[in-house]
Order: sequence, then structure tokens, then C-alpha cells
Amino acid sequence: MNNNLPLLWLRAETKAFEQRTLLTPSSAAQLLTHGYDVVVERCEQRIFSDGEYDSVGCRLVDSGAWHTAPTEAIVLGLKELELHDGPLNRRHVHFAHVFKEQQGWQDVLSQFVQAGGTLYDLEYLTDQQHKRVAAFGYWAGFVGAAVAVIAWCEKQHGETLPALSSWADKQALLRAVKSSLATITQMPNGLVIGALGRCGSGAVELFESCELSVTQWDQAETAEGGPFDAVRDHDILVNCVFINNPLPPFSSIEHLLQPKRKVQIISDVSCDPTGKHNPLPIYSQCTSMDKPLHTIMQSSAQNPSLDLIAIDHLPSLLPRESSEDFSQQLLPTLLEINHLDQGAWKRAYDAFAKHIAYL
Repeated sequence: MNNNLPLLWLRAETKAFEQRTLLTPSSAAQLLTHGYDVVVERCEQRIFSDGEYDSVGCRLVDSGAWHTAPTEAIVLGLKELELHDGPLNRRHVHFAHVFKEQQGWQDVLSQFVQAGGTLYDLEYLTDQQHKRVAAFGYWAGFVGAAVAVIAWCEKQHGETLPALSSWADKQALLRAVKSSLATITQMPNGLVIGALGRCGSGAVELFESCELSVTQWDQAETAEGGPFDAVRDHDILVNCVFINNPLPPFSSIEHLLQPKRKVQIISDVSCDPTGKHNPLPIYSQCTSMDKPLHTIMQSSAQNPSLDLIAIDHLPSLLPRESSEDFSQQLLPTLLEINHLDQGAWKRAYDAFAKHIAYL
């Protein structure tokens, strides 16, 4: 290995039901070929087996061993660490969900400051046009729409969406959706907000693959802010927009309580219940793989019941394909990780420095 290159340490994921990874065995092999030393923690829930990493030449260690890794190691992960899982005195690469002032952001960043560590948030690894170098958006939209359609079909039979587990691949998920649709006579229609983005394009593709009517909205339709009656007037809403600026919400509890509401399933793929500018301020916490639905409103004489899906790691339901796609997008940037003072790495560091200054 090249001693001038940093040690890369892929930690095991600890978030429940998270099977994805930012570094697949094939991408790890590329890093090894370029002289990087790659250590991989054993992880039973990861969709790629330990043996797949071993076979390309990675060094395997026990889960959680990053706590005793050399302090110069760069710890790679996907999802956020638990608050108690410190000290964060190393360089970490993962989605932390703290730079938009989400709930608990100050506590997380304070741990980095106190321990002398650094966060390179995957969301803030961007190119010169401020576009993320790697994203799961397409897969989040596709899965979010798929699960919403299945949930809507279940409701027509008086049933609720059961606990979710991952599908083998995209085609298997499509078969599951079409199987659900085959049990009903009247097809649902959908509204996708944010249809022109990566996430929205995935949601639109799901509807079109199932030959379902879908209304596509983006910035032009939402520029003035809601509430929008179109939200009420479709069977399924899939929201793929993360709002950073003050804007009247797309809908509200009061808006949804009005008579003759049609919408029965809302899939909030953007999933920002604690954000200051949440465009759907109708819930306070995310749902989960084992409890994917939250009932917002019970049925009444005027309206059907309304259920919400708000799972913040939907692509994990297609873990192998989404990981392979994300890892390939990220690989060119990972190959430049020995230049943390340049390019996307510098931009991610600047985001970290900006926000710890607020503390």
C-alpha cells in the first residue's frame, strides 16, 4: 500500500434495517488498485457479505473497531452515528443530517468539536455547480412511490401496510406493486412534487411503469406556496422536495380536514418533520420499516382516512442496486480523498467549519 495515502476504514452500519453501504466490494477493489489501504468492519446486516470484501483484498476487522482505529484513519459510513457513539475524534464521512438545523444538530456537531474530529457530510460533497457528486435520490423516489401504491391498494381492502423488508432488485419490487394493483378494480392516480429532480424522476418512473396516471409538479407549480388543492385531489401524494427557504406549506392539517378530500396516502420521501421549512407540517416524527404507516386522520362522514409514509432511508429497500449506483457515483471523489484540501472535499469541510462556527 502507498504510505502517503490515508487509511480508509469502512465501519459497520448501526441503524436498524440499514443494509446499504457507500463502498461496495467493486469500489473497494478500485481503491486498493490505486494504492489505498481499505479496512472493512464485519457487518451482518450489510447487503454485501464480508466474504465479498475479503475476496478483493480488504482487511476485515470486528464491527465497531473504528473506535480503536489509528487516529489518522478516515472512517467511512452511510448513516448517522448515535449521539453516545463517540468520541468523534477522527475524520468521518457519512450522512449526518445536521447542516440544515435538524433536531439535535448542535449536540452532534458539539461532539466533533469537543473531540477534535471532522465531518465530511456526504450531502455536501458537491461539484463546482453545487450538485452532489453522489445521491440516492432516484432510488428514494422510486421506492417511496412503490410503497405508497402498495399501501393505497391495501387500504382498499381495509388492510394496512405491513412491516417492510428489502426486495432483491428493482424488477422484484415492480412485480410486487403490479401484484397489488391486480387485486383492485379502480386504479389510483398520483401527484409527484419535485418531479424534475432525481428523486421525483424515480417516483414518476414507478407510476409510469405501472401505467398509472401521474401529475408532475416542480418549481413552477409550487413557486407561490400552498396550500394546494391538488394535494387533496389525488389518491396518492409523493413529495420529493426538500425546502430550504420560507414558503407557505403544500398542505396542512386544516387544509386536509376540509370536506371531499381524495388523498389517502402521502409518501413524504423528503422526510423533514423537524425542519424549519417542512412543506408538509402534518407530522412530527418519521415512520420506520417495521411500522411504515402513521395515521394522520381517521375516516369520517366527509373524508376517508389518511395515512403517511415517512421513512428516511427508503433506498435500503433496494439495498444492492442503490448501493452499487451510489458507490459508483462516489468512487471518483473517493479516489481523491488524499486531497482533502481541494475540490468536493474542501467544499464539504467548509460546510462543517461554517456550522461549527455557529456553536
